[in-house]
Amino acid sequence: MALLYTALGVAAGLAGGGLAAYLQKPWVLTLFALLLVGFSLSMFGVYEIQLPSRFTGGVSDATQRLPAGKFVSVFVMGGLSALIVSPCVAAPLAGALLYISQTGNVAIGGLALFALAWGMSVPLLLLGLSAGTLLPRAGAWMETVKYFFGLLLLSVALWIVQPVLPTVIAQPLWGSLLIAVAALLGLFQRTEANTPRVWLRKSAAVAAMVFGVAQFIGVAAGGTDTLKPLAGVISTSKASGAASTAESSAVSFRKIATVAELDEALHSAGRPVMLDFYADWCVSCKEMERFTFTDARVQAKLTGALLLKADVTANNAGDRELLKRFKLFGPPGTIFFDAKGEELTGVRVIGFQDADRFLQSLQAAGL
Repeated sequence: MALLYTALGVAAGLAGGGLAAYLQKPWVLTLFALLLVGFSLSMFGVYEIQLPSRFTGGVSDATQRLPAGKFVSVFVMGGLSALIVSPCVAAPLAGALLYISQTGNVAIGGLALFALAWGMSVPLLLLGLSAGTLLPRAGAWMETVKYFFGLLLLSVALWIVQPVLPTVIAQPLWGSLLIAVAALLGLFQRTEANTPRVWLRKSAAVAAMVFGVAQFIGVAAGGTDTLKPLAGVISTSKASGAASTAESSAVSFRKIATVAELDEALHSAGRPVMLDFYADWCVSCKEMERFTFTDARVQAKLTGALLLKADVTANNAGDRELLKRFKLFGPPGTIFFDAKGEELTGVRVIGFQDADRFLQSLQAAGL
């Protein structure tokens, strides 16, 4: 199992950022989200999903015919087990492969998937050695576990498709999901017991309900942030004042789309240049915009530089040419140049950096 997943990690590292870009197209995200919704419905008992008996029976017969006590036989059984178990870890596996394809690091790719495979394999070994004594007894609690994972699948589906959804749709969906979580935790059920476990569950249910209702209030008040749903409830004067202040202090980037536009900008800049690679589907890029480029200290450091932004969301020929020039597998990535247009080696920023860490990178770049 570990070797098979390591091979997947190495393949993702070699595939590069093209894989990440193709997997983040709106129709692909929507398809993945619909699949997760379909899986969640089976958790709620709408229908039951099972692999075809012909497939499972064939695999079972093949493994039973393998001779015992042989390393090759055990290796084949492990590989087949990885193929069977992989649907259970599709979400973390896809996330890991996506991150690895963005970094393009073959070593990190292999080690990350090797660690994931160990996380899958070791519990199976322990359960096998325990002869079943470590398995909990079946009971009504298993239905609650099914419902919990059904809601978890729905939340992952919404998280996947959120980048292509308008906020006016995403916020009510999150609110509905949080209210459902509160109901699952027993918010609307009467209980006479007052144990710490019941108190903790009720507290979590109330928190989910409050945050869920806040999503509906926030979208009605014009909010645009699911993490801060009530941001639009503040007074109009305060909101307009804050907005004007934010606009006046926002980092202003000049967009470029081709290598020729970049060369022209570097040739005519006459001052240090910072080139930032961005994509709508890149979570780290949005974190940089929200938490790093809004910092007043960062903005002050960047006042003397020409700020360029390459939006590679479309992943067209021009985008791929720009990425290839700097041997990047995909965003996020920040490149620094001196006043002559020469790249400053050793000071690239790959991935998210908070304001404090980014200030150190700017100092290393001479800004």
